Amino acid sequence: MRIAAPREVFVGEARVAMTPESARHLQKLGYNCFVEAGAGQLAGHSDEAYLAAGVTVVDTRDALYAASDVIAKVRPPDASEIALLSADKTLISFFYPAQNKELLEQVRATGATVIAMDMVPRISRAQKMDALSSMANIAGYRSVIEAGNNFGRFFTGQVTAAGKVPPAKVLVIGAGVAGLAAIGVATSLGAQVYAFDVRPEVAEQIESMGAEFVYLDFAEGQAGGQQDGAATGGYAAPSSPEFREKQLAKFRELAPQIDIVVTTALIPGRDAPKLWLADMVAAMKPGSVVVDLAAELGGNCDLTVADQRLVSPNGVTIVGYTDFPSRMAAQSSALYATNIRHMLADLTQGKDGKIVHNMEDDVIRGATVAFEGAITYPPPPPKIAAIATQKPKEKVKAPTPEEKRAAEAAAFRAETKSQLTLLAGGTALLLIVGAFAPAAFMSHFIVFVLACFVGFQVIWNVSHSLHTPLMAVTNAVSGIVILGALLQAGSGNWLVVVLAALSVLIATVNIVGGFLVTRRMLAMFQKS
Repeated sequence: MRIAAPREVFVGEARVAMTPESARHLQKLGYNCFVEAGAGQLAGHSDEAYLAAGVTVVDTRDALYAASDVIAKVRPPDASEIALLSADKTLISFFYPAQNKELLEQVRATGATVIAMDMVPRISRAQKMDALSSMANIAGYRSVIEAGNNFGRFFTGQVTAAGKVPPAKVLVIGAGVAGLAAIGVATSLGAQVYAFDVRPEVAEQIESMGAEFVYLDFAEGQAGGQQDGAATGGYAAPSSPEFREKQLAKFRELAPQIDIVVTTALIPGRDAPKLWLADMVAAMKPGSVVVDLAAELGGNCDLTVADQRLVSPNGVTIVGYTDFPSRMAAQSSALYATNIRHMLADLTQGKDGKIVHNMEDDVIRGATVAFEGAITYPPPPPKIAAIATQKPKEKVKAPTPEEKRAAEAAAFRAETKSQLTLLAGGTALLLIVGAFAPAAFMSHFIVFVLACFVGFQVIWNVSHSLHTPLMAVTNAVSGIVILGALLQAGSGNWLVVVLAALSVLIATVNIVGGFLVTRRMLAMFQKS
């Protein structure tokens, strides 16, 4: 089959859905790759680079669509592109079916299959195809760069001969993929970063990146307390009115202190929630910056205007660009083309260049919004067992001094009883053996038993933290051997004396070697 990447017709869009590198991988899957002339120019990929990668460059869009079975795009198609689709073609692009219902109906009428990259379910297996996360990561990174471009001071604090510069205070609202990327960049630049999210479980992620999580203050038992705002699919759920009021009150409290605000809050299928209101902008210091990543869907800030940068009456800059990924077109294209490649790899299990559209597959079914002349949006929820909520572990109550003394006394009584039982059993065993064994055997047997007992008590009771369990066992055996050999060294038989001396030598070498090894191991944990 033939896969093609046309030049984007959306004004200002610099990304491309196929790079020379991704084309090489697609060819290994059995596809013939085509690209419209100039499609990758703004992303840093010349037509010559595509030709060198084995891609056919087609001069016109109409010829490209006519020659292709699969069309890979970035932006949703416009009316002129939909007119070039037919029932034997598959379109892969961002589509946003919840906001583009008329467009979806137009595509359905053509009979084409449509795979929306923004509908890839957020499950572990689909992470390699999650284009929304890829682009959000870049948008979060770029948002801090844009903020720095409009901010008149350093991010990091400095103490110089010319004076002291305080660090910039950055507030990130929404700690999804874009928010975490923004936190990472702002922290690395030396800013003092605060972050808020309705999902309390992300607090640990925020703090691990060096930022401070903003908690809301709720009175005990008050309705709408710090709740779990997570919804299915890895997105946040709408907040209750009580929670929203507390949230806005906290933002009003922070507004006069904050230099840069980055808002990333979006809920799929809904307009962006208003979180940074006009009075909060008015409370900010002149020269402060608000970067609104939700501008395309209305914005999180009251004053945001999509695709514009404006300055409020009190001197606060509000950046409402909707093309943050496109402003880093080379990086964005590389990541998006990789997402497309992985999606096609799942559609081409046989690596023979033939698409097998398996609607039983959670990922393919979730991303497909039109199939065989029918609209398949919205998809059913993924067939994945939910993780059961874990009950909090009960804290172990610390025993009182009286309980500790009682436990120690009980352990002492149990140990004494065990020792007396073993002593009685050993005595009975010696009496039974002595009743039948000759006197010569008994003398050697008693020496052996005493050597075992003394060696065990001397070596085995040493804490294992001082040496490895293996060394503890070998030293215990060596202790038994050396004690037994010393007791036999005074024998009148020269052979017994020689064997005892050899036993003492070998056991001594083993014990001394054990101490040397232990010393070297301890030295590894000491500073020079």
